[in-house]
Amino acid sequence: MTDQLTSRGNWGSRIGFILAAAGSAVGLGAIWKFPYVAGANGGGVFLLVYLACVFSVGVVMMLAEMMIGRSAKKSATSAYRALGKGKWHWAGWISVLCVYLILGFYCVVGGWTIAYIVEAIKGDILTTDAKVLSDTFTNFIADPTAALIYTAGFMAITALIVVAGVQAGIERICKVLMPGLFILMLFLVYRSLSLPGAIEGVMYFITPDWSKLSIKMVLDALGLAVFSLSVGAGLMIAYGSYLSEETKIVNAGLWIAGLATMASVLAGLMILPAVFAFHVDPAAGPGLTFITMPALFAQMAGGQLLALVFFSLLLFAAVTSSISILEPAVAFLIDEYSMGRLAATLWVSISNFLILCVPAALSFGSMAESMKVFGKTPFDLMDFVASNLLMPLGGMFAAVFVGWTIWHKIKPILEDEMHKHVLTGYRLLAAVVAPLLIAIVAYMTIKG
Repeated sequence: MTDQLTSRGNWGSRIGFILAAAGSAVGLGAIWKFPYVAGANGGGVFLLVYLACVFSVGVVMMLAEMMIGRSAKKSATSAYRALGKGKWHWAGWISVLCVYLILGFYCVVGGWTIAYIVEAIKGDILTTDAKVLSDTFTNFIADPTAALIYTAGFMAITALIVVAGVQAGIERICKVLMPGLFILMLFLVYRSLSLPGAIEGVMYFITPDWSKLSIKMVLDALGLAVFSLSVGAGLMIAYGSYLSEETKIVNAGLWIAGLATMASVLAGLMILPAVFAFHVDPAAGPGLTFITMPALFAQMAGGQLLALVFFSLLLFAAVTSSISILEPAVAFLIDEYSMGRLAATLWVSISNFLILCVPAALSFGSMAESMKVFGKTPFDLMDFVASNLLMPLGGMFAAVFVGWTIWHKIKPILEDEMHKHVLTGYRLLAAVVAPLLIAIVAYMTIKG
């Protein structure tokens, strides 16, 4: 009860932290976004470049955030202020604003997963008619009542877990959801690989076609790697602040990256073989999840059960990520304003729903055109600002902060876990390479 109402809390175990942090990374980005981005970028060669980006720049930036949090025992704003001698708190504010914006549109997408579980139970989405599926999805997201109800339901699930605290809420639920998520993924991978013609999809996914290699593809892989590891939004600073001093931070970080990467690879093996088996364009884009996959399930034996399992999987992934998005904002209020966990969670959840979730949920209906700002709906604007501006800035500042400002504090921690040559390479990546590459990705993304 103390953790729930007053204190910040701590992880109860190393495995609990790893599963929770991996859950942050294994969200809709891994299961929804990775397969269609890989499909659009040539499959195998994209996979290799993506893995290289994850285990170089991605891990470097993730470890930077984790070390900031553990060193200060505070969430982003308080941690930057404490470690940076009062001069870096603005970097923390960027992270808080980032997670607040992400929460606003992420809960809308999370609500879609709940709605599609309901649709899978009813069996209404099991059709091979692409127009019917497209119309079903379009009509659902354009229905303001349904969109708001499902968004509110997803926000409520997220808040109930976070308000229970670090150990009793986040850690406990992730110990259940993460193994369950991987079991469901393995089941769907098995079912996908058993389809006639699936091997073509497997070969597309694992065989590099070097003719597809380009600067744009590398930048896409780097951007997805950073996004899929939840770098730049202060999530790992908050989670790292609950770590004990005995935790081997490099080892834990590699485990997190490994689990996140495994989820992305399994997602590719789950979706792309089925896509090829039924002669669907692997570059179909975001519609692969809510439009193409139901059509595939409609052609499979036991398709209704498979659809239910698939969208339950998406919900599991969405929840493990959404709690990591809400937690930094809650920790910010606890650290900065001495709020209790219950009050902080309610304040963030309710204000976010009213200020951001409502306009984001209404961005696809009859009001969409009248709500546009700078030519973007509220949903698209939140996504653009958070993903293309604030996350890259947050990741760059965290890497620079560790590589330059507090390196003298971080170096002794890493010396116990890294060979001196690896340590030198880490600092070079954190202080120079990672910020430069992320700046290039952000510039190219904004430039379009």
